[in-house]
Amino acid sequence: MPTKFHWTEAQDLQLRRLRAEGATWDSISAVLGLTRWTVIERGRRIGARRPPRESPEQRDDPARDALPPGHPRTWDVLTVGTVLEGMPYPLPLFPR
Repeated sequence: MPTKFHWTEAQDLQLRRLRAEGATWDSISAVLGLTRWTVIERGRRIGARRPPRESPEQRDDPARDALPPGHPRTWDVLTVGTVLEGMPYPLPLFPR
């Protein structure tokens, strides 16, 4: 039976720092010399998250009116990485 791995505070700090800098789980596991799933599970337990991507559009005025359905900024966010990526909104409201 394999022995249980005990995380140190220094490893937790390194994991949090690398993840906050945007490192992937694969690269963190290589740095720490552990399996990817061991690192992912520990990251989940200690709340090590990658920072959200911030684009200039996300720095809008929070008091602005809502964007209409199908606006390119909102539609693109919803469709990135799907089969609809690059496709126009179903209704021809905004030209591409």
